[in-house]
Amino acid sequence: MPAPFFTLWGRLNSHNVKKVAWFAEELGLAYERRDIGGQFGYTDDYLAKNPNRLIPMIEDGKVVLWESNTILRYMAAEYGGERWFPADPIDRAMGDRWMDWQITYADAQRVPFLSFARTPQDQWDMAAIEQGVAACAKHLAVMERYLSEKPWLSGSTFGIGDIPMGVYAYTWFSLPFDKPEFPAISDWYGRIRTRPGFAQQVMIPLT
Repeated sequence: MPAPFFTLWGRLNSHNVKKVAWFAEELGLAYERRDIGGQFGYTDDYLAKNPNRLIPMIEDGKVVLWESNTILRYMAAEYGGERWFPADPIDRAMGDRWMDWQITYADAQRVPFLSFARTPQDQWDMAAIEQGVAACAKHLAVMERYLSEKPWLSGSTFGIGDIPMGVYAYTWFSLPFDKPEFPAISDWYGRIRTRPGFAQQVMIPLT
């Protein structure tokens, strides 16, 4: 059996690890994922390479790289060609902005997600959860407006700009709290769900 193309370090119940694992499937790359972080802890070797005590990290024989969205950009440029990393800077930037936008959105979703996935129900702070859901909805209204005009966050075709929010959308739609409806986002998400890599690497239990 050939050696893995690269090593992906990180547990798969992490949003940021899911991004990279999903994109590796989209690219058809061979890789090995190794559990680390959270309940698995960190090794001294890992921390020597990534002192942030965060996941994911990749090693491909060329570079050791951390920060999930940076990893996605690197993978697109190094292994994906223009299909995934457009030569035109404007085309590239149109999808790229949603990758940075996701970072702000993630802060809004943190409390609802951690409450449902990591906290016993009798300890839920419903006021904080409702505040978090409302903050998510405020952000998603911006995304809804864009997707009412474009089929993908990356523009006319699915691209890496769709991957970060695709992962967070799975969590949003999985949360058992009352949420407003966003028809354009729901349509986009329905198309995301048909991608095999998404089903394999993202649609797993949140806990």
